[in-house]
Amino acid sequence: MKERRLFTAIKIHPDECFLELFNKLKKSLQFDKIKWVEEGSIHMTLKFIGETPEDRIVDITKALEKASDGIKPFELVLEDVGIFGSSYKPRVVWFGIRQEPELLKLSENMFRELENIGFERDRQNFVPHLTVGRVKFVKDKKIFRMVIEKNKPGLIQKINIDKFYLFESILRREGPVYEIVETFGLT
Repeated sequence: MKERRLFTAIKIHPDECFLELFNKLKKSLQFDKIKWVEEGSIHMTLKFIGETPEDRIVDITKALEKASDGIKPFELVLEDVGIFGSSYKPRVVWFGIRQEPELLKLSENMFRELENIGFERDRQNFVPHLTVGRVKFVKDKKIFRMVIEKNKPGLIQKINIDKFYLFESILRREGPVYEIVETFGLT
């Protein structure tokens, strides 16, 4: 049976302020080896499900519908720039997301409903963020840290969220392609 690489996410449509900061970071860190996320593929992952037999998609869809019950549309506030990994060995450049009760409730419902049908919870706690770059190599760690610190604080974008998606990630040599499998509205 065919397997599909699945994850749930909120799609982000970058505004002018977002793109200005994103492009400024790319330019400031142009001498480092960083795989920047394509502008049209920017999303906030809620849960990476992974390689999944195609016949499980019906169960996953039902679980995600249950998870979204009673979740109201909410505002996602993107703020701050940070890294995962240490400042000496950074792995990811991210934009932070302000704690939002409806988002946390949605993620908890999702983890519970998917666990009920056999998909393990993530070992780490859910930390809302947008991955904007994957760091492969940093030429000058001091300059890298200065760029991140200089751009760290501040509002990036506010987004009204009224749906999330089940995506399939199709890995290609030129980078992943994300196709929507199902859309889930918030009421």
